[in-house]
Amino acid sequence: MLIDTHTHLYVSQFDADRSQMIKRALDAGVEQFVLPAIDSETTTAMHSLKLDYPNNIHLMMGLHPTHVGENLIEEMAHVQQQLATHSFVAVGEIGMDLYWDKSYQKEQKDAFAKQIAWALDYNLPIVIHCREAFDQIFEVLEGVQDNRLRGIFHCFTGNLSQAHRAIGFNMLLGIGGMVTFKNSGLAKTIAKIPLKHIVLETDAPYLAPMPFRGKRNESAYISHVAQKVALTHNISLAQVAKQTTENAINLFDL
Repeated sequence: MLIDTHTHLYVSQFDADRSQMIKRALDAGVEQFVLPAIDSETTTAMHSLKLDYPNNIHLMMGLHPTHVGENLIEEMAHVQQQLATHSFVAVGEIGMDLYWDKSYQKEQKDAFAKQIAWALDYNLPIVIHCREAFDQIFEVLEGVQDNRLRGIFHCFTGNLSQAHRAIGFNMLLGIGGMVTFKNSGLAKTIAKIPLKHIVLETDAPYLAPMPFRGKRNESAYISHVAQKVALTHNISLAQVAKQTTENAINLFDL
């Protein structure tokens, strides 16, 4: 069994063949899917999909950092209302993204810190989106003096030092399709990280692994990520599946 710990199954890219795509994943041994939130506009679609697959799909709630903008107050109120009225397995995906736009850097940082506080209020793990923002993310995490803090650095692409620092904050490393890219360097980093600190993800429909790079990603392709992780650790695919599945089950309380 494999668990896709980060997949946007509800987005429009899957509207034409969503049920077939999920069936392909289930047939490939991907039995559980954890769906990150983006903003208030995706909430209804997430809940609807959860109703369709109650035994397979698990939801997070949070405000994605690239959707922090002028309507921040309304979006944060929506997250707070959802957390108070529904059951979620994590607060995410939250964090900071300074790749496209730095104009809302302060607001992103404040929203990240506030959502961490909510996660602690509900005793939930967090799932971090970090792009061009490791220093800023670590600064926020250092300010959290609570040993209940735990979660995942989603789509981890950092170096070995950043990996160890993330693990020091009780974070797992979410490894996706980029580990299969020839020039990413991520495989060399992951080879030095014990499997107990790793979970697998696709971030579908984005970041498809080789040999599908550049095409629409889907959860069935997580097997290619697992195979690459097995290769880097010189162990069997079954061992990778077993350990990463246990890691995800324990974190999300599945």
